[in-house]
Formats: sequence, C-alpha cells, structure tokens
Amino acid sequence: MRRVRAFGALLPLVLLANGCGIQATDVVEVGDPATVDVAPGSQGTLLYFVSSSSANRLMPVVRQIDLTAQGEVDAGGAVPVWRGSDKAVAMLFAGPTEAEAEAGLRTELPDISAVSSVTLEPDGVRVRVNTDVTELSEVARQQLICTAAQARTADRYAAVTVTGTGGVIGPARCSV
Repeated sequence: MRRVRAFGALLPLVLLANGCGIQATDVVEVGDPATVDVAPGSQGTLLYFVSSSSANRLMPVVRQIDLTAQGEVDAGGAVPVWRGSDKAVAMLFAGPTEAEAEAGLRTELPDISAVSSVTLEPDGVRVRVNTDVTELSEVARQQLICTAAQARTADRYAAVTVTGTGGVIGPARCSV
C-alpha cells in the first residue's frame, strides 16, 4: 500500500519532469509587436500622453473637441477657419483626465493656461506657447510635436517647430 501511495505521489513529478512528451524548441522570431493606428473621427483629436507602465512610451488618446466653439471667419469673411488644433494642444498641456490618469497615463509637460497658436506654414506646423520649450525633456517635446502635427495636418510625421519664451525647438518630427 505504501508503494502505491509513493508511486501516486511521484507520478505528477515524473510527468512534470517529462513535459508530457513535448520536446524543447529554439526561440522562434516572429517580428515586432502589433501596432494599431488610432483614428479620432470627425469631431476628435489625438493627444499623446506618457504611459506609466512603459518608460517614456507615448500613447495616443482620442479626445472630443467642440469645433463650433472654436470657429473664426477668414480674411475673406465667408469661410470658417477652425482652431481645433489650438484647443488640442491646450488640452495636452492641461494633462490627462482623471480616467486617463487612472489608466496609467501621465504628462511631462508643464500645466500652462494658454497656447498662443498652432498654424500651418509652408515648412510645416508652427506652435507658439508661453513657456520655455528649451527646458522640456525629449519625451515632453515628443508629446507636443506629435499632438500638434496630428491636430493641424492629420499627419503626425509633419515637421513641427515650437517657439516658446526661451527659444525654439525643431523643426522636428514625431517619433511614434
């Protein structure tokens, strides 16, 4: 009886050590992790925040923008010019919402109250802010560059130049 109990106790260990007949293999390379393009829709924009779970990795977040509150009339007096890009960059500087922070997102940008402008010029996107942009970390710069390019051109790889109170950064492109 003791032999049966001893054998019964050792059987799981023997099977575990054997691996149930599965042979070991070498590591199989399959490529990079999957990526997904995020589309904000017609009344939304993408903001780029820093993931707390992955050191300095930017994550896009879709935010809704009320464009009707941002409308202006162009120099000809007829065509509305939407300033949703100004609002997108202002929302970026305000930081993640409570829900976004709970999901592990943060910002490296300072909380400033006003963004002067985000304009499209022949050489790319130009952002003017009332903070010293030369003091920003590389991650904070990328947050700003990626968000401004996406908001103004829908192409996050557009060249972006940022002018602040202490100097200029760029032209630079989003690295995400």
